This record gives sequence, C-alpha cells and structure tokens, in this order.
Amino acid sequence: MNLSPFSQSDAPPAYYSVTGSTERPPPYSPTDGAPVWHPPPTLPQYGPRPVVTPVIVTRVDPPPRKLPSRSRACSYGSSGGIALALGLVAVAIWLGMRYGSDLLANRPRESPPDTCPASPVLCDDHNDCSRGSDESVCVRFGPDNQLQVKTSITGRFLPVCSQGWSKSLSDLTCSQLGFGRSHTYRAVGDSSSSTLSAADKSSDNIQGRLTVSTSCPSQLTVSLECSNCGRPQSSSRIIGGVEAELGQWPWQASLHFRGSHTCGGSLISPDFVITAAHCFSGSAGQSPSNWRVYMGMVSQLELQMSYRVEKIVLHKDYDANSNNNDIALLKLSRPVASSNTIQPVCLPAFGQTVLPGTTCWTTGFGTTTQGGVSGSRGLMEVSVDIISSRACNSRQVYGNRITKNMLCAGDLRQGGRDSCQGDSGGPLVCKDNNRWYLTGITSWGEGCGQRNRPGVYSNVGSLLSWIYSNTQLERP
Repeated sequence: MNLSPFSQSDAPPAYYSVTGSTERPPPYSPTDGAPVWHPPPTLPQYGPRPVVTPVIVTRVDPPPRKLPSRSRACSYGSSGGIALALGLVAVAIWLGMRYGSDLLANRPRESPPDTCPASPVLCDDHNDCSRGSDESVCVRFGPDNQLQVKTSITGRFLPVCSQGWSKSLSDLTCSQLGFGRSHTYRAVGDSSSSTLSAADKSSDNIQGRLTVSTSCPSQLTVSLECSNCGRPQSSSRIIGGVEAELGQWPWQASLHFRGSHTCGGSLISPDFVITAAHCFSGSAGQSPSNWRVYMGMVSQLELQMSYRVEKIVLHKDYDANSNNNDIALLKLSRPVASSNTIQPVCLPAFGQTVLPGTTCWTTGFGTTTQGGVSGSRGLMEVSVDIISSRACNSRQVYGNRITKNMLCAGDLRQGGRDSCQGDSGGPLVCKDNNRWYLTGITSWGEGCGQRNRPGVYSNVGSLLSWIYSNTQLERP
C-alpha cells in the first residue's frame, strides 16, 4: 500500500530553528510559579548519533566517541578511607538484612534466556524454544489489515478465510500479539489460490486453530484490527504555529530518566511503547526502575499520566557504531487506557511503502532555537519529506551509511526541518486512509536541520517482525 503525499490543506506550520551540530540541549526555562524541569547532564544526542543514552553525548563522525559516565568513583584517604569503607559495608549488610526481601520483591524480573534446538520447527503450535520464539513469528498484517498467518504445513504466510471466523478467534490472535484483545474485524476480498480456514481445534495460538484450505467462499478473507489506532480526536492546527495541541499526537510518549525528559517514544498498544535503543546504555540506562513514561501531555510542566517500566527490550543486533537496528520496546507495568488524549499509533502493514516525497510528521520535546538558551517545554511538530535511500546514501549526503533498517526525512536542499536533541526515540508518522502509521523512529543524523544532512529514522516497516515477535514474547 502506498502512502500518498498530504493535500495542500495539510500544509505544515512554520518550523522552528534548531541547535547547531555540537550544542547540547539546554535546560527548560522556568516560568513563574511553575516547576523547573532539567534534562540529565548528559542527554543522548541526536547526532551521528550513535546517540547512546542518558550517559553519553556523541556528535563526531564515525567512529563515535563516548563521553565519560555521569557517575564518578569516589576517592578516599588511606586509613580514614578504609574505616569509612568498612562502615559503609556494615551499613549495606544491615540494610540487606532489614529490607532485602522487599527490594528483591520489587526488583524487575528478567526473562529467562531463550534456548532452542538445532532445528526448531516454526509455527507448528509447539514451543521448541524455551520461551517459544519459534512460535512468535507466525502472524502479521498485510494491506488493509489483512490477517496473514504462517503454519508449519505451508511454511509461508497465507490469508485467512473469513468463513468460520469469530470474535473469539480475533481476541485470541490479538492477545497472542500482546494487544490484550481485538478491536474489530471484517471481510476483505482476496484472489489467493490458497488460504487458511478456522478448524475445530484447541490451541493457545492462532496457528494451531487453522488448517489449509483450497477454497474460500466468495474469496473473502479476514481483516483484523487489534486496536483503534492512528485516529486522533483533535486534528486542528495552529496557523503559523509550531506547538502541538493536546490530543493531536496522542501516541507521543515522554521518557524520563531519573526525573528528566530524555527521549521520546510511541504507544503502539496498551502495554508497549516503541523507542530507540540508543536511549539505553550502561547499567543505569538499562534499569527499568530509572525510567518513567508520561502520556497524554503536550507540556513538560503539565505532566499527566505516569507509567513505570517493567522491562526494556533492546534489539539484539543493535549496533551503536552504525545505529543499525536502533529500536527498543518498553513493556509498561500496567496497561494504558485510551482516551481523547491517549491513543496508540498504527503499525504499518508488511510490504507497505512510503514513496519519496511523501510528507510525514515528526514530533518531540527537543531543542527549538539555534543557539537558544531554553529547550522545548511544549511538544513540537514539524513536517518532513521522505527521501529515497539512494539519495540519502549518495556521497554528498551520508555516503552509504543508510541501511535497509533506516530511512531519511527532511529537506536536502534547504534544511531547517528536522528532529534534534531530546527527540530521539520519538515518532515519524505518515497518514493514509485517515489513519496515522508509525513509519520511523527518530535515530540519528549530523547536526540538526542542515543542508544535505537530513534526519535518519529507524525503518519500522523493516523491523515489524522484531516488533511483533517481542510483543508476543513479552505479552502480559
């Protein structure tokens, strides 16, 4: 499915200037009587951007350079230092005896390692791997949300015949993918010679409830929606403005590391937020207890719903040097309730493409003025044009550093429209058929808003298998 460019009526508002390529995001400016919000001393930067986390700042050409950790080792004198160290050890032992059980009870539980036999059988409705990863790659959605399922018998994805389909099967499928339950389903036409049909079988997985069928009445197959996504209640725009209106981008998340906004994210289901892997480096950055996710807000001074993070899942092949596979999944400690101001964004269909020149939008709480002294307290929005990988990989731009898991968006000729520091992990969304789809995740780039240096985003379309597999493995 191709996403068509915006109509003239969707013209973007004027964009704000952005910081220079070497500038850190400044603190939020105080307002009378309002709390002051400060970003961490070393934010992950949107810069060539092996931007790596609350503990790194990098802005140089590869190979990237990591700055020292924000924590420093203490230095003590010889005898006094030894005595102090022994005292601290004694206090630690006492605290462990007094509160150890409570601390362990509240400690995030790590998932056991996933071990698989040499040749697991995929999608046979039997967990060959210890965590069932062999059964987590069996469901996807095609154009028009057409449900496609792989079974061990076919070894490939096939549509599902609508005859015999039911609400309970819809709920089973969506629950399997980590969505809790289904939103709606309907029948769509399909001319495939082979389909799958619902069978009278018992299974906890949808692939175990289906059988191969050579005929499908009226050639009608299942179109399934697991969430009511991508349809914000507010669609009005501030003429000539840059600040987003409450409810306009209801999937936008603000990720706070130890009390300060550090990265953006996108709500994709009640229990999961998608963001960038480079936001989580070091043991502190990868500890869920250090993070809070805020939803349903457009101002850092008016924080609304707060959610704890139960687990941080980083792409196992994330490369901090190239920023390839720069994606992470946050499992929230409790589900998010949809409202006028909180709603998930849609994930694209498999094979859905966005043509170069398509106008999309990126949002975030990043910096807002060239050389300015204050960061953005409010959620900012800007339109950016999709740029072909060929153009983005040219010698004048990024010289073959753009992989299939990345896409570029911005303005090559004039610059000025881009993401920047503090926007990392946030959404790049494109509109099709009155729905907004998560096309990219703010990842890296050289500078902000410079000519021939557009923003680079993780390509959600090429990472869909990873997303669905992990929402299934980590489902509540």
